[in-house]
Amino acid sequence: MINKNQPSSLQKKQQKILPDFIIIGAMKSGTTSLYYYLNSHPEISMSRDKELNFFIAERNWQKGLNWYQSQFRGNAKIYGEASPNYTKYPGWVGVPKRMYQVLPHAKLIYILRDPIERIISQYVHQYASGTENRSITEALADFENNPHNYYISRSRYYFQLKQYLEYYSLSQILVLTSEELANYPHKVLSTICRFLEVSDDISSIDYRGKFHRSFHKRRKNALGNAIAELPLMSQLNDLPAPIRFHLDKLIYFPFSTAIKKPKLDQDLRDKLISYLEDDINQLRECTGKEFSDWCI
Repeated sequence: MINKNQPSSLQKKQQKILPDFIIIGAMKSGTTSLYYYLNSHPEISMSRDKELNFFIAERNWQKGLNWYQSQFRGNAKIYGEASPNYTKYPGWVGVPKRMYQVLPHAKLIYILRDPIERIISQYVHQYASGTENRSITEALADFENNPHNYYISRSRYYFQLKQYLEYYSLSQILVLTSEELANYPHKVLSTICRFLEVSDDISSIDYRGKFHRSFHKRRKNALGNAIAELPLMSQLNDLPAPIRFHLDKLIYFPFSTAIKKPKLDQDLRDKLISYLEDDINQLRECTGKEFSDWCI
């Protein structure tokens, strides 16, 4: 039986692999779970590290194409990666253009989530990491005067998708939602497989696992942050992600506090919904999808 993750001797000598598809976002919308689900498909091999961020000039673009190709190994039918930062415009600009220059025939998957819930989840993620110290109300205070607010811009899904439609046809992009994936995993994964032109027999995929669930996150205290800086801890990054997640919980649990899901006051929630409504309606018109599970 062929091991898709084990390159043959001929591949090692000759083959330089580029991905056939990319999960481009959205952040906190199930990209990690989808990465692992697809990696367990016998005909699909995902990049060893989930987020390569290659097409971002300020991140890994300067490492060159050979570096990017080296991230894909094995003997699979198709290859993929998942970098939700690819839909962080205008934080990162020029991503679709660079991607198209290298991968004009690639298929793109854009998994979305209720825009308000995604904002809250991203806030929890940033707060847990220590990169956000404000309340959620303070973090969103300027959104009406700042359309590029870090939290809001990633929930402007049509605004993000539009950047890709300058280069890719809509037929190359599959738009789906984390709500669909959670409620109808078999149906959604079969749809993805047909889009990627691989077998839609998903019996090998264990889709019970959930990864990076924001509302289970904890924030490290000073001692926890000190432990995280120890050289030994960086070696955890070389472990498979499911093992790394569990070790993280075991190591840092005594040195962290649970984060409660923040509540938006009704006035702020109403303003966010009103602000995002036009974008989501344009998304509906573009994709033909209803997004009936969302609050907008």
